[in-house]
Amino acid sequence: MKEYQTKNPYNGSVVATYSQDTAATINSKLDKAIAIEATWADMEIADRCQLLTNVAELLIDRKEDYAKLMTQEMGKPFSQGISEIEKCAWVCDFYAHNAEDLLADEIIETDADESFISNDPLGCVLAVMPWNYPFWQVIRFAAPTLTAGNTALLKHAQNVTGCSLAIEQLFLDAGYPVGCFQSLKAGHEEIEKLIANDGIKAVTLTGSEKAGKSIARTAGENLKKTVLELGGNNACIVWEDADLDQYIDTMVTARMQNTGQSCIAAKRFIVCEDIYDAFLEKFTKKVKSLKSGDPMDEETFIGVMAREDLAEELQEQVNKSIKQGAKVVLGNMRNEAYFSPTILTDVTEDMPVFKEETFGPVAAIIKVKDRDEAIATAANSRLGLGSMLFTEDVDAAMAIISKIPDGAFFINDMVKSDPRLPFGGTKASGYGRELSREGILEFVNKKTVYIKK
Repeated sequence: MKEYQTKNPYNGSVVATYSQDTAATINSKLDKAIAIEATWADMEIADRCQLLTNVAELLIDRKEDYAKLMTQEMGKPFSQGISEIEKCAWVCDFYAHNAEDLLADEIIETDADESFISNDPLGCVLAVMPWNYPFWQVIRFAAPTLTAGNTALLKHAQNVTGCSLAIEQLFLDAGYPVGCFQSLKAGHEEIEKLIANDGIKAVTLTGSEKAGKSIARTAGENLKKTVLELGGNNACIVWEDADLDQYIDTMVTARMQNTGQSCIAAKRFIVCEDIYDAFLEKFTKKVKSLKSGDPMDEETFIGVMAREDLAEELQEQVNKSIKQGAKVVLGNMRNEAYFSPTILTDVTEDMPVFKEETFGPVAAIIKVKDRDEAIATAANSRLGLGSMLFTEDVDAAMAIISKIPDGAFFINDMVKSDPRLPFGGTKASGYGRELSREGILEFVNKKTVYIKK
């Protein structure tokens, strides 16, 4: 039986040692999920919603414990971990209050005596989830998917195994039947075999483009539906009339929260030349004020990256860009898993920090002549998760919404997920939607019912 350890990225200490699930164990868990499917699907939606309310209450009761666990396993600043758990409770409350309406039959008038769309659960859905938001990424999938009547198997990132097991126990403690939500300690090969199993009806993945392609390929070969939320290279567009005093804190947070390890973080700051100098001065001053240090310190905003190899990869992207002409305004210092908040200027479209997703606290600043060049530069990306635009001219901003081919467009705020709004990307950022009505209907059979009496 293969063993592995999870380690605290801040001090290198071993958090826990685990044994990877055997093929027999994985199959047994799938069998449990299948065994409960019919009973779970037949449960009244109101009863499933009550269980979700129980989850929300437990999340709030345990938020400090869960936040500490995230800090230990992947270095998330403790205060930001608290916020993550509170957001998890929010998405549970949203679906607990709205799922019955969202899943209701949709009546459609035809020549039948009665015709409608029935939203039936698919069965067991496999979720492959990342380490950067170890609770939120899972709960935002699980809350709607389970409440729609499906069961779920979770393959979480290995370095947050403790979080994965804690989430499984959370659902059990909330009253969910055994087999409804289970965690797997499995590798890539085991997951590919699992996707091919007839018991898995659909797959959702949040992760890298490489992982998304692999999962989609295997699922496609087996005619399984997929939802993919992949990387992002979000643009933060700053027009010449932007209110910097009001929004500079938002812009900095958009890049630096979670130590920059967010797919929807602002990564490319595209700034009109008329406001460029003022922006750079205010942005740099704010970034300098962010406290780095022990992620368990409630005052810490910049902790460590989740693993040292991730910091090394980020450093390589930065150094390659510097060799191509980028200038370091701030930072570019690494100590093991710590990477200092970094600001680069003179960034051009051929540099890694422009073309690639930088998953850490690095802001690439691009000066452009005017609004038109700003929009064209923002749209120049193979990724399409989201963009944000800061301006006083909201009417002009609304007029160019369709020119940004992303899954989200935020005006005078940072891109963020909200249970009330659908979330997902375009292009190499994936497909499908999470959250809102669209999220709960991703993993249902939209069955046409036609009745002649």
